[in-house]
Amino acid sequence: MYPELFNIGPFTVYSYGLMLGVGFIVASTVLGREMKRKGMDLSMGNTITLLAIVFGVIGSKLLYVVENWSTFTEMPSILFSPGGLTWYGGFILATAAIWFYARSKKVPFLDICDAAAPALMIGYGIARIGCHLAGDGDYGMPTGLPWGTVYSNGTFPPSLAFRGFPEIVAQYGVNGVVPNDIPVHPAPLYESLLGLAGFWALLRLAKKARPSGSLFMVYLILAGAFRFSVEFIRLNPRFILGLSEAQLISAVMIIAGIIGYSKLSRSGTAAPPVT
Repeated sequence: MYPELFNIGPFTVYSYGLMLGVGFIVASTVLGREMKRKGMDLSMGNTITLLAIVFGVIGSKLLYVVENWSTFTEMPSILFSPGGLTWYGGFILATAAIWFYARSKKVPFLDICDAAAPALMIGYGIARIGCHLAGDGDYGMPTGLPWGTVYSNGTFPPSLAFRGFPEIVAQYGVNGVVPNDIPVHPAPLYESLLGLAGFWALLRLAKKARPSGSLFMVYLILAGAFRFSVEFIRLNPRFILGLSEAQLISAVMIIAGIIGYSKLSRSGTAAPPVT
């Protein structure tokens, strides 16, 4: 993997930071385009993007700290480290911030959500490429498939990621430690490909007349289903019924999306198609 891409004088360009920045830029561009096609005030797009960046990073870091509380109590400095971000935390907090902003501007929140749905999907897909390049711990289970990836140069050693999985340690471990050079499923790339497919699907759906908010409900269903499925081969702790925390949140997203889409469809009020 390539956590560090190149140096410009004394400055180092990190793969995760670069792809995260590219993801925000592309997502902001898509958001502006969708707002323009919907006849919305484009000046709001920059503010929404700024809110998403600020509260997205804060929320991601806070949920990461909660998930790794024991590590935080031993090493509080992780709160200010560039790594360690949990996407769902950022999504929830950024959504709340944008909701308050929409209310202050008296702009329909669901219209903003519809415009943001494709942007969220493509931004997430691009950012996951950064996770893959950096090797930040979003690893999959060991695999013998041809595209199995070795993350031995990643910022988070795979041997540490396997510690919470005694069955894998027993099968692949050497003296109780799984080697860093074991091929695993490139889970971030799976999510990236799913994100690109979801982006394409949402753009096609955006061109059809449908009630305001329904496109965002489709996004919730797709994003939740994508993450729920990939989590089965991710190295994340299991909590209830063999499901990870991310899968529980994903299930809530899917259910909320289905209920929301059903209610909006029964409302009978369709927004004009986007041209």
